[in-house]
Amino acid sequence: MLFNSYIFIFAFLPVTFFVYFYLNSLKLTVASKAFLVFASLFFYSWWNISYLPIILSSMLFNYVIGVSLSQVTKHSRVNKKVLLTIGILFNVVLLAYFKYADFFIENFNHLLGTQVGLLNLALPLAISFFTFQQIAYLVDSYRGETKEYSFLNYANFVTFFPQLIAGPIVHHSEMMPQFSKTANKVIRYPNIAMGLFIFSMGLFKKVVIADTFALWATAGFDHATALHLVEAWVTSLSYTFQLYFDFSGYTDMAIGAALLFNIKLPINFDSPYKATSIQDFWRRWHITLSRFLKEYIYIPLGGNKKSEVRTYTNLMATFLIGGIWHGAGWTFLFWGFLHGLAIVIHRMWRRIGFRLHTIVAWFITFNFINITWVFFRAKEWEDAMKVLKGMFGGTLVLPLEWKAKLDFLSSYDVTFGYWLQSVSRDPYTMYWMLGGLFVIVVFKNSNQLLQGFKPNLWTMLYAGVLFLVAASSLSKLSEFLYFNF
Repeated sequence: MLFNSYIFIFAFLPVTFFVYFYLNSLKLTVASKAFLVFASLFFYSWWNISYLPIILSSMLFNYVIGVSLSQVTKHSRVNKKVLLTIGILFNVVLLAYFKYADFFIENFNHLLGTQVGLLNLALPLAISFFTFQQIAYLVDSYRGETKEYSFLNYANFVTFFPQLIAGPIVHHSEMMPQFSKTANKVIRYPNIAMGLFIFSMGLFKKVVIADTFALWATAGFDHATALHLVEAWVTSLSYTFQLYFDFSGYTDMAIGAALLFNIKLPINFDSPYKATSIQDFWRRWHITLSRFLKEYIYIPLGGNKKSEVRTYTNLMATFLIGGIWHGAGWTFLFWGFLHGLAIVIHRMWRRIGFRLHTIVAWFITFNFINITWVFFRAKEWEDAMKVLKGMFGGTLVLPLEWKAKLDFLSSYDVTFGYWLQSVSRDPYTMYWMLGGLFVIVVFKNSNQLLQGFKPNLWTMLYAGVLFLVAASSLSKLSEFLYFNF
């Protein structure tokens, strides 16, 4: 079930909301929790009910391990490290089997010339997200930071539908106190106002903005056989904007839906394309994933407590894991490598003491991110090379109507004609490019708007217009990009 669908907005969400709070009003707290778990599992199963046994088995196993870890004492026979290792291995193997098995088989066949058959497994929805979330739970249990002995509460933590499919990746300690808080079991109208406000904003980002840029990104990456310079840059920038507005829109809708239930999810985006360094970017982009990678991979590897070379190695390993987590392919691994390399260079740069002007730093950072997204988006290595070749070696083609005034440029290998024919026939495409850049660099982000939110006529009209415009396009259903990861 998609957030950007009629059935979710006008059926599932309101029914779940009213039944949940009706049960709470009758003091049926356990029933309300059970209903919310049931509704979330129904939401999850809407795509394919065969996914249901996987997430249920994963939850049950991790709950048992987590409770066991929290109850182990120094006098127990059970070794906590062994128990934690078993728990983590289970999650990693489960993820590897469904997400990476065919990738490993393909590369095994390529290296050894064998013909081992592919498993052709369907990737269970959200497995990357609920796996990382439960690994974090196990590590927190090992550290003695969890006190959860109810499977129903744990099921709520894992399956809560606003954040189940594509995050944010939440900590047990930041979610469970909210579900247990008595004040959160009654309808709170300020939260409803804020929730609808940010949900409408996210819906508009996804349906109106992201899906428009998706048309040009898809045309350039998947359909065009070759791209000249302007087409290639339009292709790459279209995906850069599509990915941001798509995932940021999902996160806004998740935060908005959760607020209806008086649950505050952590911020996941903070104007990442305003970043003036690669480190700054990762403090702003997919914040909860960055937090997980730092706390559960980088720091356990040793962080920056060892030698400088060891620190660089830990950084690179963390980003390689982050790259392959996004998808089973060499392009994802290479994308992670590029970001790891950039972080290492940035750290060296800072140690030397060099500083760049803010505008120059932003320009370099934004273009690095835009270029590396090419590998993130490309289905095959050849697709990435096609776009990059156009961006840095393609012919400059200008609109035919400019020929009369700029014909002298022809002597510099500039041609005139249909300048976006491989990507778009929309005359407003370049205005969309400029508008997208302006919005992400100049405008306040949704978190900032929410902090200063006051329910009044203007905010109601603003949210209402965004919602109505987005709702008029709901018939054009499209999945969120991070559903693929």
